[in-house]
Parts: sequence; structure tokens; C-alpha cells
Amino acid sequence: MVSQESHTFAERELIGSNMSDEGNTPAMRDNKNIQVLVSGASGLIGRALVRHLSSQGYGVRTLVRHAPGPGEVSWDPSCGRLDAGQLTGVQAVVHLAGENIGARWTGERKARIRSSRLQGTQLLSQALASLRPVPTVIVSASAVGIYGDRGDELLSEESPPGDRRGDFLVGLVQDWEEAAEPARKAGIRVVHPRFGLALSPAGGALARMLPIFRLGLGGRLGSGAQWMSWIAIDDLVAAVHHLIKTETLHGAVNVTSPEPSRNADFTRTLGNVLGRPAAFPVPSAALHLAFGEMADSTLLASTRVIPNRLLSSGYRFSFPDLAAALRHVLRKQA
Repeated sequence: MVSQESHTFAERELIGSNMSDEGNTPAMRDNKNIQVLVSGASGLIGRALVRHLSSQGYGVRTLVRHAPGPGEVSWDPSCGRLDAGQLTGVQAVVHLAGENIGARWTGERKARIRSSRLQGTQLLSQALASLRPVPTVIVSASAVGIYGDRGDELLSEESPPGDRRGDFLVGLVQDWEEAAEPARKAGIRVVHPRFGLALSPAGGALARMLPIFRLGLGGRLGSGAQWMSWIAIDDLVAAVHHLIKTETLHGAVNVTSPEPSRNADFTRTLGNVLGRPAAFPVPSAALHLAFGEMADSTLLASTRVIPNRLLSSGYRFSFPDLAAALRHVLRKQA
């Protein structure tokens, strides 16, 4: 019997297509005059998505906290301020806004991380639900952190969440997804892309790793046995576009490469792509000292995720292979 770990990418595509009967029926075939609202447009994913959607002919509006300019809508989730009238004519929404989790989690920071996601999602969902007609779809960001630290377990969208007791991310992401309930009740198609690690030299974890690895000082984190669920930024953006268009997709959708990597393999591959050794492991104790609880939930947690719903709905990855994905995103930077 072939183990799950030994499946090739092509075999996993077949597994995905057999595990779901979801089709690939575009809800929007003509992009002309389609208005898409994007929150979190100044972030790593938001910047790339706005460029992509604009290049595809969509009209893009962005939610901003400063005085709005052309194509911008002002809001302030912390005080519940969003004029729903400004959203008239929006057909699709991509909600990405939220406090960055990539720093040591103090009590105050955890409160900001939580409130930024829950308050923003609830406020936006309520505003969209009040519109007539309501938008067709909201793609409301989520994360693979909902699964928690699961060792070698192969995780699909059918897998239950992890244990929220003692794992801040598991509880946060569950509540984050539930905060979109007003939109669901109003008949809006709600999709939760559970993002993995986005590979881009423009920001995020890879951008922080590159200076160390380019000096030849990189290496595995802890034991290196933990699984990392990653995705090239190009595939991530294209997958979000796919979620907007594909009316049969709703609920949780894993947005990760179909080829997750163990941390030791990831760091070794990054070193090889850069032409540098990756022989300097970072002990778990050092990560705990530097990052505390955040290290356990992100850097050392093992989350082996497969994007079954994306594959079965017809999405085809441009960069399913880690080495090819890293070469591509780093070549774009050059």
C-alpha cells in the first residue's frame, strides 16, 4: 500500500478530484465593469492582488484608514466606522486586513491581532449584508494555523480544527472565520482561503530569511522535521482570483502548494537555490527565547496541508515544486 507521504503531485491531483464533486463554474466570465473591493491592500498579498486584478480588467477599490483618495473607501474597524453606502456597486470583496502575527506575542499584541481580525470581519460583513443587491462573494482571509500542530497528519479542508486550548492561533482562526456569519446569512457566497506561508522576497517570512541565507548562515529551525505549508505568491494571487470566479467554491479552501515540505528540506532547498550552505541550525530553545509562544504556533508547528478543493475545482498550480517556486520569486526580484 502506498503511503500518503509518497504520493506524487499528479497522484494528489487525482486524489483531490476524487474526494470532491465541486466543479469549476465561473460566476463572472467578463471582467469588464466588475468592481472588487480589497481590504489590507497595502500588505504583501494585497499589493500583489490589486496589481493582478487591475491587470485583468477589474475595477478595484480599496479600504483604507487614511483620508480616501480616488478608488479608496475609508473605514476604521476599531471604532466600527464604515459607511455602507460607499460600497454600492461592489460585486466581489477580498478581505485581507489584519495585524501582522510575525513578532513576539505579548498580551497586548495578541489582543490587537485578535481584534483587528474579528472586528474588521464583522464590520465589513454587516455592511455588505445591508446592501441591495448584496455582493456575489466575499473571499475572507483565513490561515492554516486553524489546524494547529499536527505532526505528519495529512490535512485537507475536511480535517477538523486543532485544539484551541493552549493554541492561540487555532482559536483565533476559528473565530475569524465565524465572524463572517452576517455575510453568509445575507446569502453572500463566503470563501475562507486558508493561506499557508506566502513565498515572496517582497515581504513575509522569506524576506526575513534571505539576508541570513545569502550570508551562508541559514539552517533548519529546531529539529527540521516539522511540515511547512507554503505557496508561491503568484499562485496565491491566482488562486484568490479563482475563488472569486468559481461559484461552486465556498467555505474553507486551503491555499497552499500541493507539495508541503519539511523545514529541513525547505531550508536546504533555499540554500541550494541561493548557492549557499544551510548548515547552521537554530535550536528550539533559541527560538523560544526570541519569540516565546509565537515560535511554538508558527516556526516549530508541523502543519502538512493539501489543497484538495482548489485542485478538484480545476485550479492548476504554476509552481507546485519548491525549488522552482523559489527560483521564480527570486528571479522576479533580480
